[in-house]
Amino acid sequence: MIGQDGGVPIPPLRRNPVQRRSAERLGRILDACAELLDEVSYEELSTRAVAERAGVPIGSVYRFFSNKRAMAEALAHRNLDEYAERITRRLAASGVSDASDALATSDAAGAGGGGWREAMDVVVDEYLAMKRGAPGFALIEFGHPVPATEPPEQPNHLVADRLRTLLADRLGGGRDEAAEERLRVAFLLAVETADALLRLAFRVDPEGDPAIVAETKELLRAYLARVLD
Repeated sequence: MIGQDGGVPIPPLRRNPVQRRSAERLGRILDACAELLDEVSYEELSTRAVAERAGVPIGSVYRFFSNKRAMAEALAHRNLDEYAERITRRLAASGVSDASDALATSDAAGAGGGGWREAMDVVVDEYLAMKRGAPGFALIEFGHPVPATEPPEQPNHLVADRLRTLLADRLGGGRDEAAEERLRVAFLLAVETADALLRLAFRVDPEGDPAIVAETKELLRAYLARVLD
């Protein structure tokens, strides 16, 4: 189910898919929603257009979603799930998938070779990959689109909690309550900062300005070293 692992709230569906055919239909609806958001604005998006693109009756859309906002929220949660899966695959492929490699506080990691610094680079790189290529991601990302004057707080909290589950837990146990809270706040601030800087990178360059991306990675390494080294 969408967002079921990692403590991410499940977006409300009018009806949960039980059979495989129903789950596949839900997937087609979200795929169609994502594709259309690359072509039209959120305001222009309609449930009827989504149904037509997905090749399903309009009633199938309303079986799962009460309106287009609910559909966009479900897409945002699916994006977060996909983001987490991409990070996990990259870390496993690069050999930094366990506690001793992914987030160890070794001298090698402190020197910039591997460790949690490599893991954080993967976090940034996979976000960039989705920003550049995942259908609908540029508009929805991990949260419902709102006017620029009213930035949502919830999505970045969800992203920070998911990343902390994927990465910080691999530091091992033994942290007291105060240290755990400090880690939680640090990841939230890191996500908020990276979000703002990477948005700037894509305003400067449609593909993400390389200099701003590089500086974002350096900033994250320097800041998180306070709690991860």
